Amino acid sequence: MRSTILSLTILIFSSAIVSSQNMINDDSMKWMKGWTNFDPNHEAYPEADEDIPTIIDQDFYLTNDAVYLMSGNVYVTNGATLTIQEGTIIRCATEIETSLIISRGSKLIARGLNGQPIVFTSSKSPRARKSGDWGGIIIAGSGTINSPSEAGIIKGDFLPQYSLYGGNNDDEMTAIMTYVRIEYAGKKVNRSKELNGLSLYALGKESILDNIMISYSADDSFEFFGGKANMHNLISYKAKDDDYDFTLGFQGELYNILAVRHPYISDVSGSYAIEIDGYDKKLGITSKGLSSVNIKDATLINLSDSSNYQHTNAAISSKNLARLNFTDSKISGFANVVKFDKSYTSYATLEKSFSLENSIFNVHDVNVLVQLEPKSEAQKLLKYNMFTTQFRNVADFFEKPLDAKNPKFILKQSRDTYTVMQ
Repeated sequence: MRSTILSLTILIFSSAIVSSQNMINDDSMKWMKGWTNFDPNHEAYPEADEDIPTIIDQDFYLTNDAVYLMSGNVYVTNGATLTIQEGTIIRCATEIETSLIISRGSKLIARGLNGQPIVFTSSKSPRARKSGDWGGIIIAGSGTINSPSEAGIIKGDFLPQYSLYGGNNDDEMTAIMTYVRIEYAGKKVNRSKELNGLSLYALGKESILDNIMISYSADDSFEFFGGKANMHNLISYKAKDDDYDFTLGFQGELYNILAVRHPYISDVSGSYAIEIDGYDKKLGITSKGLSSVNIKDATLINLSDSSNYQHTNAAISSKNLARLNFTDSKISGFANVVKFDKSYTSYATLEKSFSLENSIFNVHDVNVLVQLEPKSEAQKLLKYNMFTTQFRNVADFFEKPLDAKNPKFILKQSRDTYTVMQ
């Protein structure tokens, strides 16, 4: 009997060790394998051998037996659908303003595959590419925007007849994008007109966007202007401005997202992994609903250490009564977890607008920045999450986060080894 009890005890103890080891070594980011590229400046893409027309007003196909040059702004108009085959490479000209604009009523279908992603990249040679080499991808849908007017005009110097977005068709299928990489986009037209890697205007909720990587954008990687959509497996890598920016009443869910920032890469106005506005302050608040986003399994990282952490901002900026909920996430290397503006006038408003659950954070300053008094009250927003009692360098917190070609952003220790915030 004693032998049986001892054997059972050893079995339970051994199982606990294995379970703990699995928690430490479990690669929860297997979805990144096979289609991503964390070192695109050394990629020897083939030269373009076919041009894309600047006006596409009927259904058009790009096939992977050619490499394409996109030179100047390309407009998909007249309800046409641009279809891009898996494995297709599109080189984007840098000497003139170059963007892909899917006008309202038209569609983009870009179905890459794991192992055969669709790539939009700079036309420059290896080691010569840089952030903002070209504009980006702009998709204008017919969904709802939180604005006094039903429609808006996309940002940038584009042909006005192809620049409208918004409406009342939240069920629209505006785009399908899977296994797509967008590299060196986000060109700044001027101080007030900045292009993102991927700009999603009034996207319809029947759209499908997953497994999209945006690297080295000179402005935001992803920006969402109203609309409704659910997306997963998104990567923003070393953007100059925000990684994920939500405004004009966007509503949706994001699952499995990664943002990797660097303390020396930031816009002068301040940059965040997540920036969310409940509404556009210039347009005013309407009854159409505030921006509201649920995010699960996010990994928000600033590649900071003890020599440069003072250059970091908050991971999240929440403004104009926006609503944001996080679960099962990791936030590391920033000054603060979240920063709120003065639109949040009470602790009750904060509780209604923000939550972080079953997550772990590692920051070097106060956890929550708020303009309310007493400021200590706002720290309760993060209760029951796990945290580090002292700031940890990125290399001490994750496995191989600085590997230039194959980084890993897995916790070195299981979550249950950290302190729980009471």
